[in-house]
Amino acid sequence: MISRNDPCWCGSGEKWKKCHYPDMGLAKARPVVDLKNEYRSKYDIIIKDDKQIEGIRASGHLAAKILDSVCHMAKAGVTTQELNDYAEKLHKEAGAIPAPFGYGNPPFPRSICTSINEVICHGIPDERVLVEGDIINIDVTCIFNGYYGDCSQMVSIGKVSEERQNVVDVSYECLMRSIAILKSGIPVSAIGDVIDAYATSKGCSVVNQFVGHGVGVEFHEGPQIPHYRNKNGILLVPGMTFTIEPMINEGVREAVINSKDKWTARTKDSKASGQWEHTILITESGYEILTPWKRHLFG
Repeated sequence: MISRNDPCWCGSGEKWKKCHYPDMGLAKARPVVDLKNEYRSKYDIIIKDDKQIEGIRASGHLAAKILDSVCHMAKAGVTTQELNDYAEKLHKEAGAIPAPFGYGNPPFPRSICTSINEVICHGIPDERVLVEGDIINIDVTCIFNGYYGDCSQMVSIGKVSEERQNVVDVSYECLMRSIAILKSGIPVSAIGDVIDAYATSKGCSVVNQFVGHGVGVEFHEGPQIPHYRNKNGILLVPGMTFTIEPMINEGVREAVINSKDKWTARTKDSKASGQWEHTILITESGYEILTPWKRHLFG
């Protein structure tokens, strides 16, 4: 984390404590228009206006609603392809577009991500049948009226092992603890500090090959949001929207990407991984969760 006597991140040449230190009020240190331009030009961060926030909020609420419905469907005997097809149906009924479909290179082939057991993220739905003892992360991103809402949660299928349930619970707590500290003026690095401290205290590791990200006007915007300890001194300001999506492993932190599909990321040691995700808005008074899903406790 940047210290008070380090050079300020803005390039002024002043020490941080005499320039953009939070106690001086970042929002007051620069005019709003100047601040928006500064963040866009330096960090590719879009500080959203009221209209954009309204649109992102609507998309986030829809994504959370679809996610809740798909999680309720995730039970033993159901395939991940069936979960994908149901999510597609819900998007179509709402007049929304599933953002993952066709995204990236190679194009992602499905409309949601379904990551089971040792799969960290970007699991591709297929004919795999869920069985008792599985844990699954379901990740939904909507495009609704041109705006993006991105979220995910875990489902435990029936009775699961202590190790698998541990990463489910620890990853959830990592997400909620990191959200609780959010406010204008703190550096991005504070998010990773909280997550890393809690995860390691529970004997888990934090994946460092994937990060959270700005979202809303585009699928992936600045800034990157690392979930591990880092030195990102960019300060949070009102109007920023981004995801926090800690990926927590029972064993080693390293991921191995499937060489054939170029998407599926698994733990190097084949031990379990857990992840939960919200889209967040930084406000004048703190934060707002833009994807208010309800935690699904079992399948």
